[in-house]
Amino acid sequence: MAQPLRVCVTGAAGQIAYSLLYSIAKGDVFGPDQSLELLLLDIPPMMGIVEGVVMELSDCSLPLLKNVVATDDYSVAFKDVDAAILVGAMPRKEGMERKDLLKANARIFEGQGKVIDQVAKKTVKILVVGNPANTNCLITKTCAPSIPPANFSCLTRLDQNRAQFQVANRLGVACDKVRNVIIWGNHSATQFPDVKHATVLDNSGQAGPVYGAVKDDAWLQGDFITTIQKRGAAVIAARKLSSAMSAAKAIGDHMRDWWFGTNPDEWVSMGVVSDGSYGVPEGLVYSFPVKISGKEWSIVQGLEISNFAREKMDLTAKELQGEKETALSFLEQ
Repeated sequence: MAQPLRVCVTGAAGQIAYSLLYSIAKGDVFGPDQSLELLLLDIPPMMGIVEGVVMELSDCSLPLLKNVVATDDYSVAFKDVDAAILVGAMPRKEGMERKDLLKANARIFEGQGKVIDQVAKKTVKILVVGNPANTNCLITKTCAPSIPPANFSCLTRLDQNRAQFQVANRLGVACDKVRNVIIWGNHSATQFPDVKHATVLDNSGQAGPVYGAVKDDAWLQGDFITTIQKRGAAVIAARKLSSAMSAAKAIGDHMRDWWFGTNPDEWVSMGVVSDGSYGVPEGLVYSFPVKISGKEWSIVQGLEISNFAREKMDLTAKELQGEKETALSFLEQ
């Protein structure tokens, strides 16, 4: 069996982590033959809950799980880690302006980024989940200059999974028959779920365009988009709690693909550092379609962008640019 992989999960007392940790420890994410050490980080008031999570992981009697460490110390949590899943963040509270949310999270992810820079492996793969995920990822990257920018990403796979289901449900097919859905931009209400290049497999296994199968452009450019943009709020309205099970599933999907790669004819959506592709300002953490091989992602190139798509992509980029400028202003000089 391979040497244990050191995996840090922050916000370890929270709902997402509770849904995620069993899946990781069981081998669903990093492979059925990969032993693991889990480092669970949270703030001091939550450590009692984290200790309960440690007890439950122990009681699962999982053969791949070699060690679990619960800590509120960044230096312990990120020491020599191979993967860091940054779930914990300051949630938006009633009456809180977005600027206040950005400020609170800038401080959190600045601190984590600096410690990751000092103590994590330089090969560490970092996935930021805590919202606003794109900008929190940007802050972390900015504060960890010795880690390659390509090692940072944020979660938009949940949005992709949501979009994939909506199309599959509309067509009455299994979700895995719908492929190459794209999420462009910010994990926010400005994101652009795009199925212009997506395909669906028919009963004979032949792939055809989603637009041709759905035969309802008005829905694909209207209610479909707004449903995905507002899905998180809809879950909160129904559950009185934010998405947890679905977020944990998306985290597992994201990290597994990062580790093992994508199929040759498929891509997935990840928030990554823009290189200027598709006219997106360089340096923004923006969701693109990517292919992955050897733990390295590359942005899918050459996709035709319609005027409709261009407008949507520019709108979400503008929001991210504003978030970036605001959040960077809060960093210590």
